[in-house]
Amino acid sequence: MSRLPESAQLSFADLGHPLREVTFVVVDLETTGKHHERDGITEIAAVKVRGGEVVEEFSTLVDPGRPVPAGVTAITGISDATLAGAPALDTALPAFLEFAEGCVLVAHNAPFDTGFLRAGCARLDLTWPNPSVVCTLRLSRRVLSRGRTPNHGLTALAETLGTTHSPAHRALQDARTTNEVLHALLGLLTPSGVHTLEDLLEYLSGVTAQQRRKRNLAADLPEKPGVYLFRGPNEEVLYVGTATNLRRRVGQYFTAGERRNKIGEMVALAERVEHITCAHPLEAEVRELRLLDAHRPWYNRRSKNQRKVWWVSLTEEPFPRLRISRAPARKSLGPFRTRNTALEAVEALHDVTGLRECTEHIPAAGAAARPCAVYELGRCGAPCAGHEAPREYESHVVPVREVLTGEGDSVLHRLRSEIDRLAADQRFEDAAEHRDRLAGLVRTLDRGQRLSALARIPELVAARPDGAGGWLFAVVRHGRLASAGTAPHGTPPLPVVDALRASGETVVPGEGPLFGAPPEEAHVVHRWLTAGDARMVRCDLPWAEPAGSAGKWRDWGDSASLARTPYPGVD
Repeated sequence: MSRLPESAQLSFADLGHPLREVTFVVVDLETTGKHHERDGITEIAAVKVRGGEVVEEFSTLVDPGRPVPAGVTAITGISDATLAGAPALDTALPAFLEFAEGCVLVAHNAPFDTGFLRAGCARLDLTWPNPSVVCTLRLSRRVLSRGRTPNHGLTALAETLGTTHSPAHRALQDARTTNEVLHALLGLLTPSGVHTLEDLLEYLSGVTAQQRRKRNLAADLPEKPGVYLFRGPNEEVLYVGTATNLRRRVGQYFTAGERRNKIGEMVALAERVEHITCAHPLEAEVRELRLLDAHRPWYNRRSKNQRKVWWVSLTEEPFPRLRISRAPARKSLGPFRTRNTALEAVEALHDVTGLRECTEHIPAAGAAARPCAVYELGRCGAPCAGHEAPREYESHVVPVREVLTGEGDSVLHRLRSEIDRLAADQRFEDAAEHRDRLAGLVRTLDRGQRLSALARIPELVAARPDGAGGWLFAVVRHGRLASAGTAPHGTPPLPVVDALRASGETVVPGEGPLFGAPPEEAHVVHRWLTAGDARMVRCDLPWAEPAGSAGKWRDWGDSASLARTPYPGVD
């Protein structure tokens, strides 16, 4: 091993320093084969370079502990005789790790070389130092277009870039060639704004120059929970998001971790980032939902149409029927995201109650058309204006009313009995269809009844510990977050609660089972309130959910959902 004048090295804690100050160790290995688990290393060589100047070189043969295949000898010239007396891996590898300590590793097709080095550390029970790694193969594929080089192999790159060394399938010669290739490629990167090690690693990971230039958009954001809005050249809202740490989360949009194509396009358009700090994550989630509803940003995919849901309810008429609509009645089943899922619930209720909507009647001349109730016992066929419901009508409607109000679950039992009957008749596909209908009905009923129970309460105050001896507070009115705040450790909590109640948003209850609360906001608030560490501070009315309806079917619904999941390997 020859030594050249030593220079100060850079530790991994100094990532982001100018490239001219970074110490690289360009390594190459020769091995007995391609598989790092079953093949061995025959030669390790490395060139330590800083500021473009070679500082030191390392080279050693290694006894792989197994014969060298003849095909490998033909390529490298390394034979069993060449390796006679060479140090074993337990001597050579620690020496190399000491040589490379605190440096950035560079290799051509780096996963190959680092794979053997990692495997060697594992066999010798050594700790892999996990250095930053630069792969010149990957770098060349990003820097050089297809027309500039016939391929990205080391030999082709040496010819294309005009290096003084050429690869020879020996570790030291190849490491010297790779070093020259590295610095030639770095020179071509200068116009792209890659000046630091951090820039280089991000460039290799696919971070665009435009993303790097816009990092300053996150520089002044606080490290607090809140909501952020990316705004475009005309101050339009492009994207809304929430974060527990605003600076860190927004900063991730300008790193290699962000790989969504549409978000990359959004970042390219963004001119500034607006933020709203929040007391805690619940407030941030609610504010995000409200901003999404207000602005409907182009680059957000979810929650832009929160109120466009469907409800199933009984009509207010002498002989009610089931109706699917956007506007709920006070007692309605829902919300459903699509009309098709609402229709499936209606069909399930029709199947087990006998309730039908007549579709074949002809209204009497001059009479207003009005749908009538029809039953399993036969088609109506009578004009709507003079239709009289059969005596069985009330017995069909009562179970529907009960399930909508949460007062009973006879409809669910009927559906379950139908599943058992179909299974007993070996009509398994029909049974599975009914099972899925019932599971969907249970989920919707359970969710709706839980949210309705919360939304009926005029005011509720809850607290959760902040993890540092303080409290997070939420004032909820009719299912909506009215105000949020904190009481840090050492702050009397009750005066904070009084101030939050006094300053909270006034909520006027609306129509429907959720009293006008948007379903998604009510769901987010309910999830926060029912977390295991939540405490009730005060509540205007008892918070109670129906005990005799869908809630007690929750476990059955979960089991039914699991039954829909195919076993691994089964189509």
